[in-house]
Amino acid sequence: MTNALIVYGGWEGHNPQGVAMFLADLLRQSGIQPTVTGSLSDLERLNHEDFNLVVPVWTMEHLEPNLLNALLGAVRRGVGIAALHGVIDSFRHEAEFHYMLGGQWVTHFEFAVRTYTVEIVDEYDAITQGLSDFQVTTEQYYLLVDPANKVLATMQVEGTRMPVAWTKHYGKGRVFYCSLGHSIDSISHVTAQQLISRGMAWGAGRA
Repeated sequence: MTNALIVYGGWEGHNPQGVAMFLADLLRQSGIQPTVTGSLSDLERLNHEDFNLVVPVWTMEHLEPNLLNALLGAVRRGVGIAALHGVIDSFRHEAEFHYMLGGQWVTHFEFAVRTYTVEIVDEYDAITQGLSDFQVTTEQYYLLVDPANKVLATMQVEGTRMPVAWTKHYGKGRVFYCSLGHSIDSISHVTAQQLISRGMAWGAGRA
């Protein structure tokens, strides 16, 4: 059985519990069994329990060294990680966390919520194959990103083509990130759901 640990919390403006439950349903539809928890301390379970994937649904706050080490160590050993939106604005002083994830949040500008097109730029990847461009109305994240990331989807923001979704490897672990996820509405578009569901499955080694 493929198992995933979803850890949610942090800033309530991102509805972490609601998004966590939404992602848990997507995982079940992919044949992945989720364990959902609202405590960061449960990251220690990665040290001694058999998980294939960790899905942090968290924004801001601080991560204690033992919990950071449990997370990074698990991914280095081969546990996948799939993260959305505000995770990239979490644990801001933990450089290794952001190196693992592949980027860090900078801003979403004065007019944060905009309607824009998510463009699929790698149509041959297993995650994006067969997917078409789609429109969303949500925050646009301006990010600092790792040039080693494999970019799957982009958007135009402030005259710049900015990555929306990417993959990379950290040790033996598969890393997937998507900047959508400010609310359930922002990831309820059928193509957004497919992108995220496939990204989680890929992270868990099922694609």
